[in-house]
Amino acid sequence: MNQKTRILIVEDDMIIAANISVQLSNLGYEVMGIETRGEEAILHARANTPDIILLDINLKGAINGIEAAIEIQKSKKIPIIYLTANSDEATFAKAKATHPYAFISKPFNNLDLQRTIALVVDQIHENSAEVKDISEHFEVLVDRIFVRHNGRMVKLLLDEILYIEADRNYSNIITSSGNYLISTTLKVVEKEIKSHMFIRVHRSYMVNIAKLDVVADNHLEINRKVIPISKSFKEHLLKHLHTI
Repeated sequence: MNQKTRILIVEDDMIIAANISVQLSNLGYEVMGIETRGEEAILHARANTPDIILLDINLKGAINGIEAAIEIQKSKKIPIIYLTANSDEATFAKAKATHPYAFISKPFNNLDLQRTIALVVDQIHENSAEVKDISEHFEVLVDRIFVRHNGRMVKLLLDEILYIEADRNYSNIITSSGNYLISTTLKVVEKEIKSHMFIRVHRSYMVNIAKLDVVADNHLEINRKVIPISKSFKEHLLKHLHTI
């Protein structure tokens, strides 16, 4: 690898942490450090921005690994790989909500670690290439986005967007004044738009919940457009509607 992937290890068992550090170094990665507490991991991540954080869920101290990840993600988008010996559903659900790149269950062997890190590094490289391509067609700010339209970048306020519809590898942004087709998948658009007002309701639709006119059992309506709701997204949508 031309530029070494930098990895922060957060593990309160120093024997395990030292073993991981040796393995990663032997595989050609750069170990940025070993932290044993969630509070220290947060400070380290904010100051140094590692490429990957190997994060034990069950840390000693005031906060656990999941809580540390939440704090880190408030200011940094750093891929997380959880290390865990705890496989109960409640813990898994909390960890999953932080969108980790992978889980490694303890005890693990060298091959488990090697393969998981390699897969995550590949994902990071793919996402970086995708983001570079996105920047030429789609840029997100706090309250607006810029999209390439007719050879120029056009500003769209998030409040103006009614819904966004997938069209294979493209997304069609629908506003009350016009439509804007961008060469970016809906999955990527969903990742980039951080506003809590935009909710995925179907594999092909993302809606601005402030623009909803009708919420029925199996569909929504926005500006007379009927939009289907998938069962897998319905509960998430209803929770958001109850909070606004």
